[in-house]
Amino acid sequence: MKLTQWAVLSMTALASSGAVADDQERQLNLFNWTDYMDPEIIADFEAETGIDVVQNYYNSNAEMLAKLNAGGDAQYDIVIPSDYFVPRLIGAKVIQPLAPDGQSLEGIDNIMADFQQPAYDPDGTYTVPYQWGVTGIVYNTDTFPDPDPSWGLLYDPAVNADYPFALLKGDAQFTFSTLCAYLGEGFDCVGQAPWVEAAKLLVATRERDNFVGFVDATATIEQIASGVIHAGIAYNGDLAGKQSEDPELYGNIGFFVPREGSQRWVDVMAIPGRAPHPDNARRFIEYLLRPEVAARLSNYNLYTSPNAAAQPMLSAELREPPVMPDADTRSRLSLTPAVDGEQLQLLQQLWSEARSR
Repeated sequence: MKLTQWAVLSMTALASSGAVADDQERQLNLFNWTDYMDPEIIADFEAETGIDVVQNYYNSNAEMLAKLNAGGDAQYDIVIPSDYFVPRLIGAKVIQPLAPDGQSLEGIDNIMADFQQPAYDPDGTYTVPYQWGVTGIVYNTDTFPDPDPSWGLLYDPAVNADYPFALLKGDAQFTFSTLCAYLGEGFDCVGQAPWVEAAKLLVATRERDNFVGFVDATATIEQIASGVIHAGIAYNGDLAGKQSEDPELYGNIGFFVPREGSQRWVDVMAIPGRAPHPDNARRFIEYLLRPEVAARLSNYNLYTSPNAAAQPMLSAELREPPVMPDADTRSRLSLTPAVDGEQLQLLQQLWSEARSR
């Protein structure tokens, strides 16, 4: 009798264990920027595949990398880093190739030629482009009715001596690039000399009475709308989304790409090095590569899509400024250069010193 009871209990435990394991295999852990995925896309993917998507969020590339280095590469199945962070992820071995050798993802041919073989991932081994956009200055049009389209709105105290302003929260390189651009070294500057000058100007900027700190892009837009600050840095799609939601509240916010140059960024999809469900990650990436899904994603985010086949399905506002930059604006944009090794150490050292003084 005891043996029979033990056998029944054992079989029940095994069945329960198998059910738990099966549930875990039907899971996808997505680590993404806040409010960067259409919930209906997630719901439709779950209904089609039976895979449950669990989302966690971050607000900067630096935060995302810190999480991966702390063991998140074994917790998450997909991350969405920005282009210039990809070499750092590869170097840290926290992301893996998208597909086994000799295989490719279904739908990868839909990606525009401009986004194939990028400098940050020349062979397309590790990443697939997700969305792309532009970073620029947002400002209160009542305070600055006709500003010179320059980084000087933030960095020149003669241009703005009194009104509160913020810089973009994130990592060192983007901020240093904006400072380099203002100083005439180009947004794509790299090296000790321009970075040292950028660090000096950052210290001087932080010491100004009307500097309020480093603020996320969405919060920057909200704080301008509420009058907390009058200028800052944000992404073109974030502003378009806010103005679409509430034209009256956000109607007095302007946007420009500084004449000295700014960032054209590409956010990409990657699979962490020890992802628990890499096959599910590939299924989700292939799902997002479908033209109709890629269009839905862009129409939700109000960012432009790197998917060529999706272009006819994009809403009209995605084909005009500020979401789609005009030719003159595009000529002033560049990708943020990737740095690693001693250059990255120097950059982080200067950033730490400039932030602590």
